[in-house]
Amino acid sequence: MKKECVGMLLAGGEGKRLGKLTGSLAKPAVYFGGKYRIIDFTLSNCTNSGIYTVGVLTQYSPLELNQHIGIGKPWDLDRQKDGVSILSPYTAKQGGSWYCGTADAIYQNIHFIDQYDPEYVLIISGDHIYHMNYKHLINQHKNNGADATISVMEVPWEEASRFGILNTTEDLRIYEFEEKPAKPKSNLASMGIYVFTWSALKAYLLDDAVNNNSSHDFGKDIIPAMLNDEKKLYGYRFNGYWKDVGTIQSYWEANMDLLDDTSSLSLNDKTWRTYSHDSNNPPQFIDKTAVIQDSLINSGCWVKGTVDHSIIFDSVTVNEGSSISQSIIHPNVIVGANAVLHKVIVTENTVIPENTVITTSDGQEPLVVDQETIKELLSIQI
Repeated sequence: MKKECVGMLLAGGEGKRLGKLTGSLAKPAVYFGGKYRIIDFTLSNCTNSGIYTVGVLTQYSPLELNQHIGIGKPWDLDRQKDGVSILSPYTAKQGGSWYCGTADAIYQNIHFIDQYDPEYVLIISGDHIYHMNYKHLINQHKNNGADATISVMEVPWEEASRFGILNTTEDLRIYEFEEKPAKPKSNLASMGIYVFTWSALKAYLLDDAVNNNSSHDFGKDIIPAMLNDEKKLYGYRFNGYWKDVGTIQSYWEANMDLLDDTSSLSLNDKTWRTYSHDSNNPPQFIDKTAVIQDSLINSGCWVKGTVDHSIIFDSVTVNEGSSISQSIIHPNVIVGANAVLHKVIVTENTVIPENTVITTSDGQEPLVVDQETIKELLSIQI
């Protein structure tokens, strides 16, 4: 059953920098934007791009992520002969082992890819917020007769040293890759989105697997090896919205971007829908002060307090006299009467007692509040 392109979605990230948001949850499964999970964006990109054969590689705390993906129905990936497949490291090969790098994760699943005999393999991540038509990336790869094509975007020069930087010729052929260079020669940053010609990539994966000095990573090992062998690698310039929500600050910023009329991030584009499994209720984006007395915002939220520039998920209760601003409230949260929340992220199933005041100063990273945080605050007050 030959396929032109198979998508391999890396979704095993632990997401340590997200702190309490990923305490028992894989980073791609973290809630985002009022009704979604982070992974919904990449899965929706696959569907909208016509890529219906997708392997999702999970590792850290995969249970909730696996339940969310299910058989792939919301993304039209519940197909008999292809669709979405969850690929666990312990069942990837006899004996099994944890994935020890991005390249190793693909290596352990060579058998999955080979059954489709693809011309190309698309390597994508489940922890970025963006809308991208992968067809354009694949078409450029084909037209260039490339061995690998890496999606890149321009970043501010002062931030370039934080990224993997690609140095290219005028036609975007890559001649050098620098991982977080102190003095970057370019501001073209790798987005961690790759298209490989499968026959070329497979050979490098097999060689890398037996190299004891390798970290088995695409950016650190596979791509430099291909460049050293003068393979044809090109950059694909992406100009849309893209954000790696790997920190609490960037996660909060991306959610707040949904409330910014000048942001290019929108979930209302009917030509490029973002699908999800979680809720049929619409997300609640409150971009200006709303004082709602005894009002049902939607079928899942009951709000009586004051809400300003915040995102409210399904089944949230905000009691009378409370004030919420610049915050993200996850599902099934109860905010007690006369509570004040400013620039905080409240995790699922948390109960905020009445009269509680939790604020983050401007310029500081938002505070993540869960039930343990509440217990600590109450013990301090006592």
